[in-house]
Amino acid sequence: MSAYLFLIGLCVIIIFSFFTNMFSRKTNVPSVLILILLGVGVQQLMTYFEMEPDYFWALEVLGIVGLIMIVLEAALDLELKKENWPLIWKSFTIASLSLGLTAVSIAFLIQFFIPEINFLPALVYALPLSIMSSAIIIPSVANLTKYKREFLIYESTFSDILGIMVFYMIVENLNVEGMRQLSFAIGSNIVLTLVISVALCYGLLYIIQNIKGDAKFFLFLAVLVLLYAVGKMFHLSSLIIILMFGLLLRNYKVLLFGRLREWLNDAKIDGLFDQFKMITSETAFLVRTFFFVVFGMTLPLASLFSWKVWLISVIFLVVTYILRFGLFYVVERKDTLPQTFIAPKGLITVLLFFAIPESLRAEKFEGAVLFVVIIATSLIMAWALIASKSTNSKNGEEEDVTKSDEGEKPDFIEMSID
Repeated sequence: MSAYLFLIGLCVIIIFSFFTNMFSRKTNVPSVLILILLGVGVQQLMTYFEMEPDYFWALEVLGIVGLIMIVLEAALDLELKKENWPLIWKSFTIASLSLGLTAVSIAFLIQFFIPEINFLPALVYALPLSIMSSAIIIPSVANLTKYKREFLIYESTFSDILGIMVFYMIVENLNVEGMRQLSFAIGSNIVLTLVISVALCYGLLYIIQNIKGDAKFFLFLAVLVLLYAVGKMFHLSSLIIILMFGLLLRNYKVLLFGRLREWLNDAKIDGLFDQFKMITSETAFLVRTFFFVVFGMTLPLASLFSWKVWLISVIFLVVTYILRFGLFYVVERKDTLPQTFIAPKGLITVLLFFAIPESLRAEKFEGAVLFVVIIATSLIMAWALIASKSTNSKNGEEEDVTKSDEGEKPDFIEMSID
């Protein structure tokens, strides 16, 4: 293929994705669906012209960068204000219980459909299907009341972070025998990584505020990716480093105190946060765009005609929403709609699925289940939001759409398409 044709294709995909994202925000039609269908169309064109490029390496690279950007973006969105603590703890409780109960339930269902698979490998398959997509939820809930909007933003962000962390902790410690040894290995790993992360991230913040020049973001993004890769080589929970950096940059006034707090310059750190937030959103937009298109290109279309794929997907969805309804009913005790049906799956589901080690792969597990679940949860969320808006309008209720303290973001910044 000509280099110019390749560049033209990349640019067309980016432009298409931008307008798709705008269309999605106005209509609640999931942009994920459109991008995956674009990838399927590209797959058919390549088949027609008998082209068979090796794009699995692209999935691996995009997957690593995508995970880093998702965790960093989620951490930058978490504002730990004192007045928000009741909401934060409640949303954290539902996020963690929903993730845990859904993952365990789906793991048992996977064992039912694939009897030869053990529980831990089944749990590794179940976790990607249990994580909510914050990048779909955050731009989609703008018209809900302030309480519901903030609750869902916190819940989905916690779901992202917890799901990714638990997945990699299980995968990286599968060689440990016994539950007690596994718990000790994971606990000591977390403590060691947290200590290293706090020291490294504070050092990075102190250095970055004193560096003169304009190209600081990609310098420190390279440093973060380097730390992530080195940590992986030493079997540390490297994503905690990324998480701590984002949390410190967003909440350094809350998390740091004494001399540590005095050594940081408020004006410089606030300026760095604004730069990181904008460029992180832009970079994540590119990663998500190309990942979903490539995912569509790799999708095995023949498996979509299997009745078993649809049966398993429907059962997974029913379990997910029943558990969410039960949790919201117990915690909130009233007004469980539309929150119960806002649980879309997105990029993280695909990323973690492709990150499952070869030693844990189950040949009988159909990858098309991911496609059906991703599309179905996005459509159900869109229906719930539209129905909620229609109900509020009929009842004459005023929707509180007060924006956050940071104000409304312009369209070219808020381009999450997970």
